[in-house]
Amino acid sequence: MSEPDNKTAGAGGSPRDELEGTEAPFVSHLIELRDRLIRAFIAIAIAFGALCLWPGPAGLYDFLAAPLVAHLPKGATLIATNVISPVLVPLKITLMAALMVALPYVLYQVWAFVAPGLYSHEKKLVLPLVISSTILFITGVAFCYYLVIPGMSRFIQAFAPTAITAAPDIEQYFGFVLTLFLVFGIAFEVPVAVIVLARIGIVSIEQLKKFRGYFIVAAFIIAAVVTPPDVISQLALAIPMVILYELGIVAAQVFIRTTQAPPETPAPQPAAAAAAEGSGAGRGGASGAGGASGAAGGSPDKPPA
Repeated sequence: MSEPDNKTAGAGGSPRDELEGTEAPFVSHLIELRDRLIRAFIAIAIAFGALCLWPGPAGLYDFLAAPLVAHLPKGATLIATNVISPVLVPLKITLMAALMVALPYVLYQVWAFVAPGLYSHEKKLVLPLVISSTILFITGVAFCYYLVIPGMSRFIQAFAPTAITAAPDIEQYFGFVLTLFLVFGIAFEVPVAVIVLARIGIVSIEQLKKFRGYFIVAAFIIAAVVTPPDVISQLALAIPMVILYELGIVAAQVFIRTTQAPPETPAPQPAAAAAAEGSGAGRGGASGAGGASGAAGGSPDKPPA
């Protein structure tokens, strides 16, 4: 962060850093990182085991394939061209679902690891960003599953020749859907990126507003490159990115106001030093006054010339 460090008055009156005394040896950091990674992997393993019991790998694959199967020609199904694909692909889908389920706990472990090294005003910024990033990513994946994939499947089948029977391979479909999920999940992180760039001072709010037109063009170019060559999926990615960019500008203004570092206050002067200065000033004033009176009236022991 580019904000000034928080300071507090120390015992001797000198400024003291808020994080002073919280340093830990490098080995301790490695041990803590190992422990938190183990907890994250355990959470993913527990979610994976629970999803294997219910609804099961086959049920998860049926759920993932439902938007495409609903628009296939009557009697057409997905096919497996590899011998182990009917087992391997559902297991991959189950692992992906386990990552999604355990994502909040994994991000909490990340937050708990970095939080001791952050100032209080930085914690106000990081924790909301972690929560909002999780919500936005899941929202992007849900948006892709419920709106983009059905619309894209309907569009493709409407233009497919009647002489062609669509029977996609399950591995290709899984890779295609996973790519779309990642694209839309990352695209929905636009507000977080805008907030971070504005908060650390790389760009200002005024610059973000001026870049609005360039971002709209860039959003449509990105959508044309990363999505399938159909109008529906391209518009479904570009339009939300533009809307989220505007929301990010508004949210950045709020975050900048609420997460500013507190101003540094001058350290108070110690009481002993203040008393010493006061007594020194009093003695100096008294001797000065006596000297002045002696110079004015002359010395009493020496008669005037």
